[in-house]
Amino acid sequence: MTEPALLDLDDDRLREECGVFGIFGHPDAAAITALGLHALQHRGQEAAGIVSFDGSRFHSERRLGLVGDAFSRREVIDRLPGNAAVGHVRYSTTGETILRNVQPLFAELNAGGFAIGHNGNLTNGLTLRRQLVREGAMMQSTTDTEVILHLVARSHRNRFVDRFIDGLRVLEGSYAFVGLTNKKLVGARDPLGIRPLVLGKLDGCPILASETCALDIIGAQYVRDVENGEVLVFDEDGAHSIKPFVPMPPRPCIFEYIYFSRPDSIIGGRSVYDVRKTCGAELAREAPAAADVVIPVPDSGVPAAIGYAQASGVPYELGIIRNHYVGRTFIEPTQHIRQLGVRLKHSANRAVVNGKRIVLIDDSIVRGTTSVKIVRMMRDAGAREVHFRIASPPITHPDYYGIDTPERDKLLAATYDLEGMRQFIGADSLAFLSVDGIYRAMGEKARDPVHPQFTDHCFTGDYPTPLTDRTAQDSPPRQLSLLAEAG
Repeated sequence: MTEPALLDLDDDRLREECGVFGIFGHPDAAAITALGLHALQHRGQEAAGIVSFDGSRFHSERRLGLVGDAFSRREVIDRLPGNAAVGHVRYSTTGETILRNVQPLFAELNAGGFAIGHNGNLTNGLTLRRQLVREGAMMQSTTDTEVILHLVARSHRNRFVDRFIDGLRVLEGSYAFVGLTNKKLVGARDPLGIRPLVLGKLDGCPILASETCALDIIGAQYVRDVENGEVLVFDEDGAHSIKPFVPMPPRPCIFEYIYFSRPDSIIGGRSVYDVRKTCGAELAREAPAAADVVIPVPDSGVPAAIGYAQASGVPYELGIIRNHYVGRTFIEPTQHIRQLGVRLKHSANRAVVNGKRIVLIDDSIVRGTTSVKIVRMMRDAGAREVHFRIASPPITHPDYYGIDTPERDKLLAATYDLEGMRQFIGADSLAFLSVDGIYRAMGEKARDPVHPQFTDHCFTGDYPTPLTDRTAQDSPPRQLSLLAEAG
């Protein structure tokens, strides 16, 4: 007799980057920041931190684990007084998951304290770090974020904002920064706008956050997206927008729409939920299947599956049920218990699957190991045919901008052709959404091959910035100017 097919579908996923939040001038700054971080929890589950300023002192609480575990008690929030705060949820794309790497990072600079949180990844962070260390810098963490603290500290400019911009000029890669000084809340987005950052307002107080869902949870008003290459500064004199870089067409990360952002967020004026549904509809037109039922791989495949079902006319059903109440710390005393899958989070809905030709919809395939288990689970539940459809193009190249992807030789689509992937997964058929298909779902006619509208290197190999740390492995180290030219 076959055991019920149970598995954890999260063991072969792209891992989220991080989430940032900041507020200036509100008496409940820390509590509001904690709520904002709750809404951004999907962007990082390894650690969370908040730094506040009470007019004379900075206060910091940084913890490993989830936001609810770290900041649900009133006494913790009471240790974060003040009317300004910045917060961060972390998934470690660089640096180990240890307390000294938890953000926001804080340092006492010549002009006063400075706390900063970072979403993204610096593609020259390691090169800059090594150079700083050679010149005498003492690093307190292993994250690329700490580089910006040292760059700001070394600038010879008089004003803090100018020092901060000096540091930004040296950086390559992706970043959305939210920082706090004793007088200012600052935000910055990289020149291509790879990582998202939005501006909101609550009770007249400015808010910076990675996504609009963090504004919704606190009842704040969405004002606009921070522009690519823009630095925003808020102080007692109001808001100041600075654009220190040569203007470039924006290239936001397309994976924010496919996977990372919460479905209820609005990114770049587009509803993430609507984009994902439209991806499913485009997939149904590009890769139809003779089937009885459309089944999403929860939870990320749900919007695309709805779109696929609506466009194809094939009924949508929940053929995989997720148990949301299985704790991460469930005790498994023996190997036998582990093999039974007691702690695992998903199971097949046999009443929906048995005897049916099914279309499974997922958002992406990384290594493919989980896809193998999903197909096997459906067959064990009695599926007559299993047709796998992916609502994004094949991932053929790794990411270096804040997404935790494997090296290229571990990516299924970089190792096999389509038929090889189908055989590896064990599906009756397999199809991916085309690159132009995903661009159509984004409201574009097609991908512009000369000036792509999005950062889509995982599908195309077209990296929009230098990969200094990667190329340095194969060439002599080059000296970077750590300070911008005065002017």
